[in-house]
Amino acid sequence: MTDATPRLLPLGALAAGFGLLHTGALAQTAPAAPASAASAAAPAKETTMTPISVKAKVETDANSVRATTSTIGKGNQDLRDIPQSVTVVTEKLIEDRRVDTLKEALHQTAGISFMAAEGGEEDIRLRGFSLTASGDIYIDGMRDPAFYDRDTFSYDRIELLRGSASMLFGRGSTGGVVNQVNKVPFLNNATEVNFTLGNHSYMRLTGDFNMKTGDTSALRLNVMKTDADNNGAGSSIDKEGIAPTFRWGIGTADEFQLGFYYLHNNNGINYGMPWLRQGSPTSANPSGLIGSIDPSNYYGAASDYNAGGATYGTFNHTHRFQDGGQLKTALRHGTYDRDQRASTIRFRPLNALPNSCQTPFVAGSTTTRETAILPTVANINDATQLCRGTNNKVQDMEATYLQVDYSNKFKWFGVNNEVLTGIDLAREEFHNYTLTLPTGVTLNKDSPRTTIGTPDDGGGWVDESLRQKVLSRRFIAKALGIYAQDLVQVAPSWKVLAGLRWDKFQGDYSSPGSAAFPEASRSDSLFSHRFGVLYQPNDTMSFYASYGTSFNTSGDLYNYDAPGSRADPEKSRNIEVGTKLDLFEGRLTTRVSAFHSTKYNERNRDSPTGQPLTDYLLSGRRHSAGMEFDLAGRITPAWEVYGSYAWIPSAKIDKAAFGADLSGELEGTRPSLTPRHSGTIWTTYQINPQWRVGGGLNARSSQTPNRNPAGIVAPHWVTGDLLAEYTFSDAVSFKFNMNNVTNKLYADSLYTGHYIPGAGRVYYLTMTARY
Repeated sequence: MTDATPRLLPLGALAAGFGLLHTGALAQTAPAAPASAASAAAPAKETTMTPISVKAKVETDANSVRATTSTIGKGNQDLRDIPQSVTVVTEKLIEDRRVDTLKEALHQTAGISFMAAEGGEEDIRLRGFSLTASGDIYIDGMRDPAFYDRDTFSYDRIELLRGSASMLFGRGSTGGVVNQVNKVPFLNNATEVNFTLGNHSYMRLTGDFNMKTGDTSALRLNVMKTDADNNGAGSSIDKEGIAPTFRWGIGTADEFQLGFYYLHNNNGINYGMPWLRQGSPTSANPSGLIGSIDPSNYYGAASDYNAGGATYGTFNHTHRFQDGGQLKTALRHGTYDRDQRASTIRFRPLNALPNSCQTPFVAGSTTTRETAILPTVANINDATQLCRGTNNKVQDMEATYLQVDYSNKFKWFGVNNEVLTGIDLAREEFHNYTLTLPTGVTLNKDSPRTTIGTPDDGGGWVDESLRQKVLSRRFIAKALGIYAQDLVQVAPSWKVLAGLRWDKFQGDYSSPGSAAFPEASRSDSLFSHRFGVLYQPNDTMSFYASYGTSFNTSGDLYNYDAPGSRADPEKSRNIEVGTKLDLFEGRLTTRVSAFHSTKYNERNRDSPTGQPLTDYLLSGRRHSAGMEFDLAGRITPAWEVYGSYAWIPSAKIDKAAFGADLSGELEGTRPSLTPRHSGTIWTTYQINPQWRVGGGLNARSSQTPNRNPAGIVAPHWVTGDLLAEYTFSDAVSFKFNMNNVTNKLYADSLYTGHYIPGAGRVYYLTMTARY
């Protein structure tokens, strides 16, 4: 449900409300997708009229898989005026593809891969470059820094900006930026309730309530509750959220908005499965997944969980000047917490000690163990034993952000200028905790030990409450950014974009109880640039070329070690050319771009001499280059399509420095987590006013996990999804989704020692009520 007027009622219902149409007349209209909200229509005099044909209203971002505008570039802009690749996952696409989380939404975009980091957090990769949760994920243009499982229940859309963008966002954004856009109140009364049932005891209830409270004020309330046994991905779900927002002065010179957001997760966690080797670690045959297991199998301990969430409040004020200028101020304060208790699953060595997961000591040695002999493709079976290790992560964060942006259009020196300038400030305080056990207490997750053939056995339960929390790391980040950008109409069909930003980042680190490295502090100041040229010969074509830079500080992940605290920021640049075209009388928008992204002073943690480093070396260099294609909209009034595809034929570690252990990606190799091909396609067809059907594919070519371990390759995969929707009435509809129809086993998130499988076959039945 959104604030766009064309989405408030299906066309037939609107006409029926005025007593103008009956069934015969409705049949003459072009089939349209059911709307997701309802509005009251004023009663009219009863009149008998000859049936007439009515054309459907023009679709907007609110009721289509196609978006025409974006807020990711600071302010609301036409996508054709942004000289950079932007992919928008609209609310319509989120609903059609049964997307519940941010990660699921990003599967609807190309060029994305996921690293399953050793701490449990997922490091998003775009074009082969990292998008960290601490620096590259935003909500309504403000940083969303913490590690938590983000839910879509309050989203209006998700925007993905590709390529370097520090001029807009400051530190980070080497591969791009993800912006989550929340729903806002609008001047109408509308309600939408969705109730979903699925396999694995899945149950989800969401409500979207918009209430007009005055001539210029409205209240919007979004709520969510979700439960599942394991949701086809090996872990349970238990989460709830609420997001009320009050907006007043709508459309006046001074508009205000006050919002609150609360999300709590008490979910299980699937830490993944070990890679299965063909033979020896140096075998030329690529190793990969344990092909005989069901993707929904779970081998972790019964007591594992992943709790946490986010609580924040946001205040916005927009002042509209009489000359057309706008001054927007946003203030947000939030707290975030995370409590993860996970099991690292590994093969029990065939030469392990009895009743242990350890290999024996070498004879005559007290410090060295024999090399573990692990199962391979040749000898794995249902009786193969697994070991449950322990990987716990407990963190919390408090963050405050202030942004002030001014925009206006001027005519200077005879040409039109669209000026955007602003300042943003941030303070983030991060705490990391170590979990210890009291003297004499032992927790053993390997009792009883699980096997390949006994998943979901409920074993390994330990009393996690016995662990004691001790503060081990504290990091206070302070940031200031000042920027200015101008889009100049230099000729009737030509525009030039130029932007400059200055950032100052201060990081203060302390490690209580650490004698080796108790504290550190570092300050960095950098300029970021953005330049673009657009050629727009008409309203349906836009061609562009752009250049942008970005930087990453050594404190972006709220941590310093001794060499990192003295290392300067990494720098990156993105060069891109592309076009955005509208086809089929403006119903379908396509985007094609070619890019070359380079990180040209990458931080290396290995010494060329094998000796300990004083400072990390900024000697690395990597690049990726390729093409991206997006399309979204309608081919015919009844046939809607969305697609996103990325082809990265050229990606390389151009320069690296390594020590004797070669613990990194070797020079000349393809960077890890950079598939050559990735993409998604989704299409629906409105058979008649009652029935709509659809389907789609998600695909990714083979790739390697981080550090490119010898002989490990995640195989390519393709999964298919299906949709059937029946509109019972203007107020009630039913939707059936089946995702991963073939129950395909695939590695969705990759790490050096393990992978996390994607969800197996899941199906959902959703009833939607609108009034």
